[in-house]
Amino acid sequence: MELFNIKTSVAVIYDGFFQNADSRTENWLLMSSPLTQTIIILAYIYFVTSLGPRLMENRKAFDLKGVLIVYNFGVVALSVYMCYEFVMSGWGTGYSFHCDLVDYSDKPQAMRMAATCWLYYFSKFIEMLDTIFFVLRKKNSQVTFLHVYHHSIMPFTWWFGVRFSPGGMGTFHALLNCVVHVIMYTYYGLTAMGPNYQKYLWWKKYLTTIQLIQFVMVTTHISQYFFIKDCPYQFPIFIYIIGLYGLIFLFLFLNFWYHAYTKGKRLPKVLQAQTWAHHTNGVMNGNVDHDKYQ
Repeated sequence: MELFNIKTSVAVIYDGFFQNADSRTENWLLMSSPLTQTIIILAYIYFVTSLGPRLMENRKAFDLKGVLIVYNFGVVALSVYMCYEFVMSGWGTGYSFHCDLVDYSDKPQAMRMAATCWLYYFSKFIEMLDTIFFVLRKKNSQVTFLHVYHHSIMPFTWWFGVRFSPGGMGTFHALLNCVVHVIMYTYYGLTAMGPNYQKYLWWKKYLTTIQLIQFVMVTTHISQYFFIKDCPYQFPIFIYIIGLYGLIFLFLFLNFWYHAYTKGKRLPKVLQAQTWAHHTNGVMNGNVDHDKYQ
């Protein structure tokens, strides 16, 4: 009887929580419940940290050069498309870059923004292939805690974003992230094409700077919320999550920048072994993990 009461209480709390959810996205793929995505994320973590390395232990590493080229430039194309959609559904067509609220109406532009948020969320599952490719190529040293954490927490938190708050000021970081991904995955794609393309990668040294600028912009933009006297953003919890996430990675990149370009003009010891030869042999998508937090 007591167990039944507990289950009933949990069900009531669950139903009450989702009363405030966006009904427009309820029936979209993966949106009916967080359970499905949780299973996918747990399966991903299990495969890249345990099952995958064990399966590959006595096998030869896969040569995925062709796959990586297609994958990386595919992500570039998807990121360009999402940039366009974010701009056309709000950030270039009416958003103020200050206190922008979520439009929960069925107007075409509001639905377009919600659909773009869902696509961005779904793209995070596609990007899990970064880690899977590491495992299949036996680059297990690249499967770091922060790498796996990032690829796990992004889709998990964005499920709630799409379900409750698909639009408004909470999507600015997604737009910036798509812009940075266009640059980053172009670099990874060219790297995968081999040493003949080294001459086109002179801008590699600016990648960390670009990512630093991204986190500064995200943190600065979202911090406005705390200084605007009247900003009735519907779900402030997402503001706190985005702000915290931006600050954490800003400090991580500043630390990397300090060690790489200020302290002795060199990379930290943990990265010294990551030579250009590794890049030209196709090690990308996060071999210098600081470059793949995004």
